[in-house]
Amino acid sequence: MWWMMNEGGGHYCSKKTDDICGDVCGQESSRLSLSRIRCILRGIDLKTYIFLFILVPTCIFGIYIHGQKISYFLRPIWESPPKPFHDIPHYFHENVSMEALCELHGWRIREFPRRVYDAVLFSNEVDILTIRWKELYPYITHFVLLESNSTFTGIPKPMVFASHRDQFKFIEPRLTYGTIGGRFKKGENPFVEEALQRVALDYLLKMAGISDDDLLIMSDVDEIPSRHTINLLRWCDDIPQVLHLRLKNYLYSFEFLVDYNSWRASVHRYQTGKTRYAHYRQTDEILADAGWHCSFCFRHISEFIFKMKAYSHNDRVRFSHYLNPKRVQRVICKGADLFDMLPEEYTFKDIIGKMGPIPHSFSAVHLPSYLLENADKYKFLLPGNCLRENE
Repeated sequence: MWWMMNEGGGHYCSKKTDDICGDVCGQESSRLSLSRIRCILRGIDLKTYIFLFILVPTCIFGIYIHGQKISYFLRPIWESPPKPFHDIPHYFHENVSMEALCELHGWRIREFPRRVYDAVLFSNEVDILTIRWKELYPYITHFVLLESNSTFTGIPKPMVFASHRDQFKFIEPRLTYGTIGGRFKKGENPFVEEALQRVALDYLLKMAGISDDDLLIMSDVDEIPSRHTINLLRWCDDIPQVLHLRLKNYLYSFEFLVDYNSWRASVHRYQTGKTRYAHYRQTDEILADAGWHCSFCFRHISEFIFKMKAYSHNDRVRFSHYLNPKRVQRVICKGADLFDMLPEEYTFKDIIGKMGPIPHSFSAVHLPSYLLENADKYKFLLPGNCLRENE
């Protein structure tokens, strides 16, 4: 017999044992003694040791460091792409009459233009706000801005617009400015605070005097509709009740063109009791080539770091060294991702196609006119000027 039962009848051990296993033979199976562990380990070969003590910890560490990348890369498996938009071709030339432009879009020209309201939530984007309002100034009836003393993530912040208000005297007669106190609930989903501020913006619009069939621009400060886009929509009849704007998508400056797929900006023909300020998809209709989205387009390194900690996706700051100023500067000039993330796409083809740094662009054609007219002041936003200021 190669085995023998002990008196308990439930335990056995091999007679072909070495000294160590022989010492533990007959011990209660429920007691894991040091000798038994030594016996077990002695029967494991070198390859198993390598697997257990090198490969497994390495894999666990790799998942901890790159788990987010793995999740984003596998996104096409667990999430289907959204329904495609219906793109409306956009026609424009400065020498073509407005009546002809409206007809090209399948619309009729109005006897007089609609009033236009531009409403934004403001955090700290003074430079981009200036470029936005200078671009839109000729065609905006009223500017509406709401500012809070709290970020979406519950971090206290100064009232930046209030302290820079003198820079915006050119729109003061047309401005309705409001403030809202933060609730400072750390740990709460940042989108809750963001939603509450957007509700407050609805009330501010009513105070500003918006009425039915006025045009309302809903977009973040850095999502800038082009001047001629807004002029077209205010002069044409039969435009959709709600229309998204497809913007050129830039990162850090107008040197890094990501794609042409920024879509959250929208224009609404206001309806009392129905129109609500929002920043998500609200229709399938989208107007092509309608402006610019310049994300993280700041003058100072400190502004980058502030936004990384303050905006709704602050959970992407998984490691403290992401906020190191020298690292931030290197990433900007390289055109890489501040959060070391893969592209947020829905197909493996698009993910692989956008992996790595954004290619440098050397075109400054068809950008906001005020930006080019003041190129020395805003050179950090133009090609070839990636270095940022330190405060």
